[in-house]
Amino acid sequence: MGEFKVHRVRFFDYMPTAIRAMAFNAHTERLALGRMDGSVEIFNFADHYFQEKVIPGKDSRSIEALCWVGGRLFSAGLNGEITEYDLENLRPKYSLEAYGGPIWTITSNSQGAHLAIGCEDGTVKLFEVLEESIQFERNLDRQKGRIISLSWHPSGTQIAAGMMDMIRVFDVPTGRAVQRLLVDRGFGGSKSRETVVWSVVFLSDCTIISGDSAGKVQVWDGHTGTLVKTHLVTKWDVLALSVSKDESSVVVGTSEGTVIQFQFIAPTLQQQQDKEWVRTRTFKNHTHDVRALAEIETAIVSGGMDTQLVVRPLLEKFDERSHASALRKIQFPHRNLVFCAKKAGLLLFQFPGQLELWRLGESDGHGKPGDSLPLKRKPEKLLHLKRKGEDHICCSALSSCGGWLAYSTMSSVRLYRLQTDNNDISITKVPKLPKILRSAHQLCFSSDSSKLFAASSQSSVLVIALSQSECKYVHTLKPKSGSRQPIHLMTNSVDGKWLATANSDCEIHVYNVQKLKLHCIVPVYGSCPSAMGIHPTTNNLTMVHADQQIFEYSIVEKQYTDWSRKLQKQGLHNLWLDRDTPVTHVTFNPKNPEQILLHDMHMFCIIDQSLPLPDQKTQFYNQMTLRSLSEQERPSHLHAFKICKTFQVSVWPGRTQTGTISGFCWIYLIYSRIVTVHIFVPNCLMGDLGSVSVNPNEYIQIKTLCLLFQQNSLKQFFSSDLLEAWVYNNSVVNLS
Repeated sequence: MGEFKVHRVRFFDYMPTAIRAMAFNAHTERLALGRMDGSVEIFNFADHYFQEKVIPGKDSRSIEALCWVGGRLFSAGLNGEITEYDLENLRPKYSLEAYGGPIWTITSNSQGAHLAIGCEDGTVKLFEVLEESIQFERNLDRQKGRIISLSWHPSGTQIAAGMMDMIRVFDVPTGRAVQRLLVDRGFGGSKSRETVVWSVVFLSDCTIISGDSAGKVQVWDGHTGTLVKTHLVTKWDVLALSVSKDESSVVVGTSEGTVIQFQFIAPTLQQQQDKEWVRTRTFKNHTHDVRALAEIETAIVSGGMDTQLVVRPLLEKFDERSHASALRKIQFPHRNLVFCAKKAGLLLFQFPGQLELWRLGESDGHGKPGDSLPLKRKPEKLLHLKRKGEDHICCSALSSCGGWLAYSTMSSVRLYRLQTDNNDISITKVPKLPKILRSAHQLCFSSDSSKLFAASSQSSVLVIALSQSECKYVHTLKPKSGSRQPIHLMTNSVDGKWLATANSDCEIHVYNVQKLKLHCIVPVYGSCPSAMGIHPTTNNLTMVHADQQIFEYSIVEKQYTDWSRKLQKQGLHNLWLDRDTPVTHVTFNPKNPEQILLHDMHMFCIIDQSLPLPDQKTQFYNQMTLRSLSEQERPSHLHAFKICKTFQVSVWPGRTQTGTISGFCWIYLIYSRIVTVHIFVPNCLMGDLGSVSVNPNEYIQIKTLCLLFQQNSLKQFFSSDLLEAWVYNNSVVNLS
């Protein structure tokens, strides 16, 4: 047998929702991203595009547009409300009814003094931005038809509004409409349909650029209201526009999944003085509608219905090809959504609307490294727990013994007692929780399941004592730094003595849980921690940051370990540093105290501290080379980093110890992402699809296609690799 038995878990059917809106703050280099479920994500583009904050969604909340005013974030949606967000407590600060019906767009002037919103009832409403809130000021001239898109002139004196079949230009001081720009309808049969102006941008020279549902990008003279040029870029909709800071470039997002760049340049070398808007590039990085765009200084950022955030660097902005100039696709959350009861062999899956509890399968087989072992008991879904209320789940936790389960929304924390008996499970809600326990950013149980730690406001942690009879508040652990930023990571030691927390200010605090006081503060490093863990025997804290740097800190001695100092002195291998996804989990091998296990979405790594560190000349990915060498030659080629990339996508690895499987097992979660594909089903197959009834050109879920694939109905049209993520192969696989 190999060193580990590995569970391949393929029943975590988590699916992110589509990206609906985004806004980039050039001063803080933060990108705010709004999704269809009403959640908001904040990415720090100055720190390797790390997802540092997530504000959970709500059933009744709709996000149609986002807008930054200084460091304040606002959203508007089809529920008719404007919402400002509390970025320290990760919740809406307040919501204000606009009384204009559904809101399609929101934007601020360059001075940050006013917000303008476009409403269903045809009004453009102005709101004054106050220190702690916003206040309605007045309406501009009401129009017939909804206001779909808005753009302020940089001077703040005019607003361009995209509508049905036209663009209106408003004079802000008087509130009057001063220009009407009529937009042509499409060609052929589409001429009978209204043209929707989905997006407009208003440039400083009074040029207006629009994108519409007829597939046109049009350039207008805002002074005279005349059309300058039309670019037909797609047969379908142009959904989004974004202009660069210097107004020399405009990017366009379409419903075909393409992003098109226009630049204000001379059409020929001989006409350098006569510049015009010229189509220069087309990018195809999305499969469906591109609903949101942002052109920042060095890249084009796009998102849409395929749920992924794409960062495409502009190569002319870089002197040489490097890691910074590589294409990035951010597809998965930079946080844990899976939790393991190590002693009970249970897995908890977190979804926005529910929690699922599963029991792992078991195998009593033996084999060689790489063998697939047959299961004597298949994985079993034990519990499906739906949340209460409209607020989505923001965090959850499962105790190591499997006896406690907790989750939090923005409005409440719920705690449950679990009891499992063979195939039966009972769940009991703890009725009375301490009043101070209102909500939490992170939750975790102590290793002996006697305490619950809840990350609260201002980087504080509530300590709750658990017993069979009651749940009692014990103490609040507070940092001395006075940071108001939320905690996004929390881990505790196996001996129950230490608790470590990390917040968005890059601060890591270590508390003595037994004495209920702050023990030490780890020296602040400039990049945000993405994962950390406390070693079960040495109590050393291992931290990995968004820039891929690794540190090991001795909690007892309050200093970095010798191994960590050696690593920082020599430096990490460039191939490690050039990875574009953050490490999201740290754990340890209990059989070998010198082994640290890390993972990101595409890589699983074992760091063996007993082996030499690789230098820049060392072959970093050397697993295939080692296999080809003899036992006598291998030691001279070994180094500390052992990396596996033989899986597709991993959401979470962890370990469990059970009596039914000897030793320790490592669990992999393969991310089963449902996507919708557009296919044509030939008529000759219409009667061959079994009980599934489909029509030509119908949208079919890949999960359905998998069933058809297993019935050999569509094998000739789809490769097994495409559907492999949906074929449930409930086996225990050894990857040693």
